[in-house]
Amino acid sequence: MDDSNGQQATARKLTPSAIADYLNQYVVGQEDAKKVLSVALYSHNRRFGKRQPGSVEIAKSNILLIGPTGTGKTLLCETLSRIARVPFVTANATSLAQSKYVNEEIEALLQRLLEKADGDIAMAERGIVFIDEIDKLKTSEGEQRGTSGERVQHALLKIMEGASVRLGSAQTLDTMNILFICAGAFVGLESITATSHAFGFISVDGGENQKVLDRLNSRVKPNDLFKFGLIPEFAGRLPVVANLQNLSKELLVKIMIEPRNSIYNQFCETLREEGVELEIEHAAFLQIAEMAFEYKVGARSLRGIFEEMLTPVLFQIPDRPEIRKVVIKSLYEEPQLVVAS
Repeated sequence: MDDSNGQQATARKLTPSAIADYLNQYVVGQEDAKKVLSVALYSHNRRFGKRQPGSVEIAKSNILLIGPTGTGKTLLCETLSRIARVPFVTANATSLAQSKYVNEEIEALLQRLLEKADGDIAMAERGIVFIDEIDKLKTSEGEQRGTSGERVQHALLKIMEGASVRLGSAQTLDTMNILFICAGAFVGLESITATSHAFGFISVDGGENQKVLDRLNSRVKPNDLFKFGLIPEFAGRLPVVANLQNLSKELLVKIMIEPRNSIYNQFCETLREEGVELEIEHAAFLQIAEMAFEYKVGARSLRGIFEEMLTPVLFQIPDRPEIRKVVIKSLYEEPQLVVAS
């Protein structure tokens, strides 16, 4: 689908609000995470702008996205990559943990970053790396040190802090300025944060001051991540934390309809190419959302249900040029096929 809005956004100054506006076109809900990522990308770009002689150097702040599966962590970062003026690559922490050659895998990841930069070392050194399922690297009490999860944490910590990595292409990449965004579901973390030490000893007057204190108390703290199973050094390299919330049925309906590249718009486009109009009534969207909600995997199950609903239609359309419109009133009723008069 045409991404002219993304080109327009990158053509003007990438302020946090402009970045958030772009994210809003493709991602429904998760406003707090959008703000965090928007500010992070803005700050990341600003670090490479012109600075006055003697000015203070701005350090990077790597990011941790925490939220249940299917809440949009990967989608947010993929969408962010389209507006970013830097190369962007993704990796899976589970795959890294399963590899016997972690350092080689990390080198391959950075090599991909260099390829995304068309071989431009300076551009690659300003890139963004997204690592999903970082919570799968947790270690448990009683486990021997040096387990695969801890081994990968140490390997990632090295490049997150900043290191010169020699790549297979014989080139050297400095990771000091590469922004790392990590993500995971972190199942069980809520019970840890619920019992972690709160700033109850601080006296406030109430009102807005109490709201600020409540927000600070609700933050996921480095020691919470340490108790979960991340090593302290690794947790400390992820100072910016954004929480993503479970998706309600209402949000699931909006996800199917509102984004520019929504599932509904994609199937409308598919049928439009066959000269057929697709109309799905709101009741059907609600039924799909209810079914997806029961699956408890967020938005991930929406496409599967949609595909199953429309497969009989898509099977017939190419062989029936007389069909001009498809109307779906319910997930549990046969679609109505309207032929040319």
